[in-house]
Amino acid sequence: VFKFPFPLASGQKSTSPYLFRLLKKGHCSRTGRHSVFTERVSILQEKRLGSLTTDNNLEIMSEVSKDSVQRILLQLECHFTWMLRKEDITPTELEERIADQLEFLPDKSRIQNYNLLAYVNHLNGKKEAALENLRKAEEAAQIENPKEIEKASLVTWGNYAWVYYHMGQLGKAQEYIKKVECFCKQNGSACSYKMKLPHIYCEKGWALLKFGGNYYEKAKESFAKALEEEPQNPEFNSGYAITLYRMEDYYGKKSSSAESSLEPLRRAASLNPDDAFIVPVFALKLQEIGQAEEGAKYIKEALEKNPDIPHVLRYAAKFYRKKGDMIKSLELLKKALTLTPTSSFLHHQIGICYRTQFIEMKKNKCQTREKMEELIEHCIFHIQKAVEHKPKFVYAYLDLAGMYAEAKRFQEAEETFQKVFAMTKLPVEDKQQLHFLYGRYQQIHKNSESDAVKHYLEGLKMEKESFPREKCKAYLKTLMEKRVKKNPGDAKSFSILGYIHQVSGERLQAVECYERALEMEPDNEEYLSALWALRLSLRS
Repeated sequence: VFKFPFPLASGQKSTSPYLFRLLKKGHCSRTGRHSVFTERVSILQEKRLGSLTTDNNLEIMSEVSKDSVQRILLQLECHFTWMLRKEDITPTELEERIADQLEFLPDKSRIQNYNLLAYVNHLNGKKEAALENLRKAEEAAQIENPKEIEKASLVTWGNYAWVYYHMGQLGKAQEYIKKVECFCKQNGSACSYKMKLPHIYCEKGWALLKFGGNYYEKAKESFAKALEEEPQNPEFNSGYAITLYRMEDYYGKKSSSAESSLEPLRRAASLNPDDAFIVPVFALKLQEIGQAEEGAKYIKEALEKNPDIPHVLRYAAKFYRKKGDMIKSLELLKKALTLTPTSSFLHHQIGICYRTQFIEMKKNKCQTREKMEELIEHCIFHIQKAVEHKPKFVYAYLDLAGMYAEAKRFQEAEETFQKVFAMTKLPVEDKQQLHFLYGRYQQIHKNSESDAVKHYLEGLKMEKESFPREKCKAYLKTLMEKRVKKNPGDAKSFSILGYIHQVSGERLQAVECYERALEMEPDNEEYLSALWALRLSLRS
């Protein structure tokens, strides 16, 4: 029996005179699988004959039209189809960051920035602001790419179509869909609604980067695709190099190996010698691999060329902090803060400087408690500001919890840790860092070794390789070795040691530890199962 491909109006039968006419004309069949679109178009055509006149049927036609527009929208290349999720950002904070970049980095593509700002406006429920920024993106296209305005506007048109669709203005949405379609057809695209263009891959890469660590791998892929088409393009090289650097920083991998960001950054800096964004990052990378003297030259040049650009000031400040010069670092950060007073990054970095000073004084015991408490308060103040401006700033929350603990404000420390535990969809690396730092908090400040072990173990069980996971493993191993030395009959500690050896690829040592555990608890199924699996793996 033929069935409608959309809900019928209340009381409407599954067959009707116009349906039989459609079947007779060959628009659809009782057994065919391909008839959905043709059926819906034909039903809309029946409106002209007066067959569908009820409000319910008009509503159905509206839904059908909206669905057909949405199917096309999903084929467009723009921010709405790049899977940029609102839950991964703080929209207001990201709006401010984009606005800062528009103000202080005029050499960066204003088309890209206005497009992204319009999308974030949409996420923030600001439809009119989104349209205004898309208009600015159109104006920027005429200035930045006067010979290929249409090509430079493809992403903007896609965003326009989506915004109007969400506003219920389907006619307007279809106008911009048509613009994209015409350009694609004129330029021989295999797809009616998208083209594989390097500048679009690049724009996608920058947008993904802005949405945080969950998107770094996809950003890398986008910039790599752009570079395949134009390997000498300065912006594509900058995007690719900065993405690699961010990934290293995020995953805790800092090296000069062939897979590191060093050479891509060097190449990008040579192609963009006056770029206020790439050059300071390259200097930081040089410092990380032990070439601080060369890095200092780049930092000095960047500060001379761009003394009032927040991006240069903040990366230079980070360079001096890592060098150990907290006074210079704070000077630069505070200058940058006068230019961008709501920057969560700057507040966090200022807090880190104060924390570093506090830790140094605590280690050397060279200052009064009053001075140390002053540093703690300064640190807490600025990191609080960071999380106020960016409520999803995981690492700032963790640093804040640690400083509350140093101030013996344990209830606030616990509440802050629990805020992070309550966050949904955290990346695995963030969860591992959370368990490591909460374990340290339990071990040092709460004197609860058992809770520390629990959280180190949780971090280690998350199988993704990362720097926090390695720290969980190292601290857990130290605790377990102390326990078995103190109590050779501690089966649980031997089993945990066995697991640590197992995840480290040390299978013989793992077998030995599980055997020791089973000597104390011969019927323990968990230990027996782990030992059996290890012995099987050794035979293979």
